[in-house]
Amino acid sequence: MVYIKDLAKYEGKEVEMKGWNAQKRDSKGIVFMTFRDGTGFVQCVIDLNAVGNDQFESAKKLPQESSLSITGKVVKDERQFGGYEVHATAVKIIAEAQEYPVTPKEHGIDFLMDNRHLWLRSKRQWAIMRIRNEIIFSIHKFFQENGFVQMDAPIFTGNACEGTSTLFETDYYGEPAYLSQSGQLYGEAMAMAQGLIYTFGPTFRAEKSKTRRHVSEFWMIEPEMAFYDLKMDMDVIEKFVQYIVGSVLDKCKSELSVIERDTTYLEKVRQPFIRMKYDDAVSIIKGEKDVNGRTSLQMLDEEEKGLQSSIITLQKDIEEREKKIASGELKKGEINFNKAKVDQLKNDIKDLEEKLSNMPQWLNSAKNFERGNDFGGSDETVLTKMFGQPVMVHTWPGAVKAFYMKEDEELQGYAKGVDLLAPEGYGEVVGGGERETDLEKLKRKIVEHDLPMQAFEWYLDLRKYGNIPHSGFGLGLERMVTWICGLPHIRESIPFPRYYGRLFP
Repeated sequence: MVYIKDLAKYEGKEVEMKGWNAQKRDSKGIVFMTFRDGTGFVQCVIDLNAVGNDQFESAKKLPQESSLSITGKVVKDERQFGGYEVHATAVKIIAEAQEYPVTPKEHGIDFLMDNRHLWLRSKRQWAIMRIRNEIIFSIHKFFQENGFVQMDAPIFTGNACEGTSTLFETDYYGEPAYLSQSGQLYGEAMAMAQGLIYTFGPTFRAEKSKTRRHVSEFWMIEPEMAFYDLKMDMDVIEKFVQYIVGSVLDKCKSELSVIERDTTYLEKVRQPFIRMKYDDAVSIIKGEKDVNGRTSLQMLDEEEKGLQSSIITLQKDIEEREKKIASGELKKGEINFNKAKVDQLKNDIKDLEEKLSNMPQWLNSAKNFERGNDFGGSDETVLTKMFGQPVMVHTWPGAVKAFYMKEDEELQGYAKGVDLLAPEGYGEVVGGGERETDLEKLKRKIVEHDLPMQAFEWYLDLRKYGNIPHSGFGLGLERMVTWICGLPHIRESIPFPRYYGRLFP
């Protein structure tokens, strides 16, 4: 048996493949089948003269997602996905499927999520999961190549890491316990033993949110580094993200093509990241400070006009194509092409109108942003739009950061934290910073955050025995997948998403 991913090794040779009928069409004496086996997709040409009447009729009538074995010759064809097709010499049906619910037609998102176990088989979802796999592999590779030890933080915890409002509580042998929000506190303890560590595990946030950036169960990567300050922490973040994105760009070209990802902004990740303090970022967001001679308010005004102009252009294109279709002068193939193009243009307009509808909110938020507040999604979007590449915002007001963040020695009331904001409106993908080493300040912050002191006694021990400067960060895997793939919603970034209102399948 040969896998689709290896077909290039067998050019001109006969192979046997086992997989599923993803889609097919037929004409006189020929069936063109899109065949998938999990490693890829390939067109199989099933000719009546080559396989005989019985096998040809079986293939012709075969329902979508039926499993089968195809034997045939591997033929190079640059026009096909993957660059090859297979000319069948034998077809054997393994199992005939019932009528498949997920068809090439347009489906609503609720229907697709209810059928997530089947939707995962589509070419787009297949490509997203392959990119996710490459991201995971590159994460491990980066840390292992740079001397980090992978360690595991507990999923059941007796205390909150970043406040109690988003905890899932459960019964733990008669005692209350919580599903982990983060492994970071445990990561600090492990770094005191190993120096450089990273954890990679599931985390949970009980936010009753259905925004495009939130899921209730996600995977978090959290390195912790002994003797690292904030600048060193930011250097690692930059190299880490550049490494991941670079790996995807180099190794997932076909998958990125399947999802039609414009990689323009991803290519810019190879450049040094923009770094700025919170106060400077606020000045840019509010339009008080320009970037390359243009303020955020001017940028938003220009973008609004550009969106309006693009919509008008697309509407004119639709009108012209619909006139051609109605004229009766086009051939059947030309009619079908133009109808498909009209549908595509209408979807493009819908996307542009959605972006246009955000402009008043972004403009209002930018003008009225209050210093000292945390950034919202619109604020992050406006800031990154000014640069078109990742932006690191550091030195934040302590009030909006976690209790364990170190106070800045020079700026009273500020913490030595950093957020990495992805371009194209994808917002924060990394949050981290230097950890507080002052025992008394930590105790005070635990009280200020209304957290139980007893639950943190073990954590305070880290400051009593071998106290050192140390830093770390957390990267949400699903947010990273969402950004790199250019997904409209985070729910497509994980095989089976869990978010408010969604527990099945």
